Amino acid sequence: MVRVLSDSDVAECLDLGDLLPVVREAFVKQGRGEVERPERPHFPVGVGLGGADAGDSSEPKGTGLVMAAYLHGARFYATKLVGVHEENAERDLPTVNAQVALTEAETGLPAGYLAGTRITNARTGCIGGLAARELAAGPVTLGLLGAGTQARWQARAIAAATDLESVRVYSPSDSKRECADDLREELGVETEAVESPEEAVADANVVVTATTATAPVFSGADLNPGTLVVAVGAYTAEMRELDAETFERASRIFADVPEEVAEIGDALEAGIEESDLTALSEVFEDRAGQESDDEIIVVESVGTAVLDAATGEYVFEEAEKRGIGEEVEL
Repeated sequence: MVRVLSDSDVAECLDLGDLLPVVREAFVKQGRGEVERPERPHFPVGVGLGGADAGDSSEPKGTGLVMAAYLHGARFYATKLVGVHEENAERDLPTVNAQVALTEAETGLPAGYLAGTRITNARTGCIGGLAARELAAGPVTLGLLGAGTQARWQARAIAAATDLESVRVYSPSDSKRECADDLREELGVETEAVESPEEAVADANVVVTATTATAPVFSGADLNPGTLVVAVGAYTAEMRELDAETFERASRIFADVPEEVAEIGDALEAGIEESDLTALSEVFEDRAGQESDDEIIVVESVGTAVLDAATGEYVFEEAEKRGIGEEVEL
């Protein structure tokens, strides 16, 4: 029997406060080499689709990704199927959609099929939350660049992990106002939409970028000493959120997957190589961190299937305990 969990089932089983240590431990195991994490292919999808409203059929409609991982000692290994379709915003649909398949590590039998978009968003949010807890000095004033789903999850996780005092949201679209209103009501902290990246970054000690940008979304010259910058949007060579000055001013650059971060637009345009990056797991092993209150630190994340596997197993086991989801026979 396979347990199928809808998005509402996943929501019922997922608590950010409980998930933060799960994600932290997954990073530790990844850093120690106690995981299997094959390369993740990503490929254009939708080329050749016709129809009156399809536009240029020679252009892809989105990007497909396959992300698989296994943490040593876990009951399951996970395979996540992802679609990234930027035009979905115009359709009032999520830009990122995902499903997670869990398979028994001992037998290879299918065990679970989970709606994966919330899992992806939550585990990515926890990266910002954990980074802010470990690397930011004092209560958090958050500058949020981006106003989509992931921007909200970053704010939620930072609120769950730290003493979050205020949030300023910037996006070039009017979505920033809705995002600010939602976060103000949900988190109960001072939150406002601002009209420029400079206003979002000003006086912030944590700056998070959660966009699909192909050019820097703020100027590194505007960062205050002691700022932590967490960039979670870019994952290809064409995508870029941070400028070269941000890296030049940074004392240290952490990466969830250094070899993959070295290949994204942020790093390529700034001349950052893998040897310039420190694995984020080193922070959780207490081997690296903030050494003075005036240091600027950057955390780059491209996403790792290890976190999907850990989060998927956590959600699945919660569902088992509570009898949530539907069991079907394949």
